[in-house]
Amino acid sequence: MVAIKKKIVKGQTYYYLEHSIREGKKVQKKEVYLGSKIPSNIEEIKKDFLDSIHRERWYKDVDKIKQRFSKEQKTMPKSVREKELKNFAIRFTYDTQRIEGSTLTRRETADLLERGITPKSKPMSDVQEAEAHRDLFHKIMKSQKDLSLQEVLEWHWELFNKTDKAIAGKIRNYRVGIGGSKFVPPSPIDVNPMLTEFFQWYHKNKNKLHPVELVALAHLKFVTIHPFGNGNGRISRLIMNFILNRKKYPMLVVPYEERNSYYNALERSQLKQEDRTFLQWFVKRYIKEYKKYLR
Repeated sequence: MVAIKKKIVKGQTYYYLEHSIREGKKVQKKEVYLGSKIPSNIEEIKKDFLDSIHRERWYKDVDKIKQRFSKEQKTMPKSVREKELKNFAIRFTYDTQRIEGSTLTRRETADLLERGITPKSKPMSDVQEAEAHRDLFHKIMKSQKDLSLQEVLEWHWELFNKTDKAIAGKIRNYRVGIGGSKFVPPSPIDVNPMLTEFFQWYHKNKNKLHPVELVALAHLKFVTIHPFGNGNGRISRLIMNFILNRKKYPMLVVPYEERNSYYNALERSQLKQEDRTFLQWFVKRYIKEYKKYLR
């Protein structure tokens, strides 16, 4: 817990924020100076103080994950790396499609993408979109192009050109809602200017922000713009893994089973117009996914 501490030096009162953290068997105290008076925005300062502490601790873990992952990749035969990537593509495709309403089970997705076995009594659109997502994922992994509006429009077209040509690769010019969410996506008149700002932000910050922070914010910002009639979450999660792969970090799957906490974190950040909630959720989820590299 963050505490306000008072110090008196030569009759003058000074205020500090203090927070204790445990690292192994040691306890360290972190402080930040407030001044001779407690600021009126003290609660916001407390949150920023905790954020800075969390970032320092979390990013150490995340960078350790990258280092150990990279070392493991270098010692792994090429054939094994290729098999691991195919397995990841199947898992990623299942969870990202399932989150968006696909009826395919995990086993049906694996049978379809590994063996070409089409499940019986399931919508053909679910089958075609799963295959399209798998193919697009592998194409993105091989691409030498950087993130751009043209690239994202092509990704969207490849996802939906067989199942919904009316929206495939097209920016929406109509209003949309998000089922079960209180957040209302931007008006269609605002979408194009917001996309321009998004890609300007990305290119300005892609080599400044910590890669995992960049990924989380890119995901949040893009899905908040909600530029397409459908598939915004899928494209946002492809952007997420495009950046992670480009930055040499292990990629991430948002599990279908954790969709509620995922949606809640997104919605809270969107409604409050602040990044903190989703960023914290994302980094914690990332560390949880790759805790094996921290043992």
